[in-house]
Amino acid sequence: MSEIQRRVAIIGAGVAGLTQAIALKTKLNFHNFTIYEKGSEVGGVWRANTYPGCSSDIEIHWYSLSTDLYPYWNKSHGLQPEIQAYWMKLSKKYNLYPHITFNTKVLSAEWDDVKQQYTIVAEDVFSGKRTMSVAHVVISALGILEAPNIPYEIPGIRKFQGASFHSAQWPSLIDLQNKRVAVIGNASSGVQIVPSVSEDPSIEVVNFIRSPSWFNTRPHIPYSDTAKWMFANIPLVMRLHRAWIVFWYIHPFHLPMGDKAPQRQRDVMTKYILDNTPDRYHSHMIPDYPPDCKRTVADSGFLKSLCRSNVKLNFDGIAEIVGNGIITKTGEMLPFDVIVYATGFIGERYPMHIRGLNGATVQGYYDAHDGPTAYIGTAIPDTPNFYLIAGPNTGVRASLVFATEMQVAYILQLIEPVLTGSVSSFTIKAAPTDTYNAKLQEQLNHSVHVHCFSRRRTNGTGKPFYSFPWPTTVLWWLLRRPNWDHYTAVGAEKWVWARRRKVVKNILKCAAILTLLWSYISGSAQPILYEMWQATTQTCSYLSKFALRL
Repeated sequence: MSEIQRRVAIIGAGVAGLTQAIALKTKLNFHNFTIYEKGSEVGGVWRANTYPGCSSDIEIHWYSLSTDLYPYWNKSHGLQPEIQAYWMKLSKKYNLYPHITFNTKVLSAEWDDVKQQYTIVAEDVFSGKRTMSVAHVVISALGILEAPNIPYEIPGIRKFQGASFHSAQWPSLIDLQNKRVAVIGNASSGVQIVPSVSEDPSIEVVNFIRSPSWFNTRPHIPYSDTAKWMFANIPLVMRLHRAWIVFWYIHPFHLPMGDKAPQRQRDVMTKYILDNTPDRYHSHMIPDYPPDCKRTVADSGFLKSLCRSNVKLNFDGIAEIVGNGIITKTGEMLPFDVIVYATGFIGERYPMHIRGLNGATVQGYYDAHDGPTAYIGTAIPDTPNFYLIAGPNTGVRASLVFATEMQVAYILQLIEPVLTGSVSSFTIKAAPTDTYNAKLQEQLNHSVHVHCFSRRRTNGTGKPFYSFPWPTTVLWWLLRRPNWDHYTAVGAEKWVWARRRKVVKNILKCAAILTLLWSYISGSAQPILYEMWQATTQTCSYLSKFALRL
């Protein structure tokens, strides 16, 4: 089939979706794709999360595409406005906007095994109008930060008469000056909001903490004009700077090693927290679970902000939310004008209906395996030509963009034969998926990830579905190229024989080179070279004719 006949649907115009789209254009020269985006602009989490202080936890020179480094970042860690601006610039550079259908939510995608394509139903988020389209490949670029988690289990949550919202739904026009603000949650979003909002001394902030977090120092270091000029004008300087950041994460020699490493890590983090926290909070600030069980929080000013007179922490627990505030479990009534829910996201349910072979669905597969499960976080059995980016158990101690690029490169290898018409579909087999996940969960079950309540586990205490238990280099190795024996291919006869011919030719080339080298060493190069050339030519010709007949 021609390119016009084959079509790709990408769900989400965030970091993952845009990275995939850029790769389709630059690596495969493929342009017949559509990106469905429920928002009104690109950026994904960087479009949605506009709360004060929103920034990257990873150094920004690694939180950018390896193909599109940017020399003019203001600080070592990017803030939300400039990160979104970066992805908007890339969308313009690669002319992605004509491919994006904004304000459109995908409701379902169902596989037609006869036509070897998906039927996609999408809905305009404003008008409710539904449209249908088809695609031969569907790529889910939603990640796990798709659905905000509102703690509706708190009694009276709907009774509050002031402004209340999730951190990912921050109102653009809200004015917090002279307001009493409750921030519920103490993970990544909460610890960025508290110091930013409390810079205004007229705003009283109370941070409600159910379970304290482990912290690592992560200061935002400004880049000087000289550094930016060097990044922009001196070859390799920016690449070397990025390489050093990558090396620091992938080969973390700065972390404790050996059998006593967990305790040493705990001691270092404990000291950091106590050294930077007012004495009145010391008895509450050290978690009762081991470091890395939950996501370690990057401290870029939260702990120091606790010394401000307008910032308080509350560890009493929330009994009820009432019309004008919060009643704690000690019975104390605290009045508030605004409540911010920095309570994370729902990651254990896939947010739309995807149906593959024989009525199988993505959520059905998740439910049957006690939570989100996939082959290397990318493919799911019985769902042909459907791929996940930032899928289950791809959470590494590294840049999300770096992990995304690894998955995108892997997916390109799977979809290229489909887009060129050499193959109709690929489907990951159940057996290798089960084998992979059995090893993965065995590793996780002997790790720190099962020693705490976490939203990155099924129902908080079940199977860990986010973390990747091995070093980042292992994920890179697994994703470097597909193991084709693990996939079922449909309509792939010519492609299979083309691959076999290629393998045979490569073997013959290697044999020829080795024979030539040996002949030079033994001093009989000329006659052997001639004989080798004739034999190789005849063999390749025969294999080509034989493969073509098949």
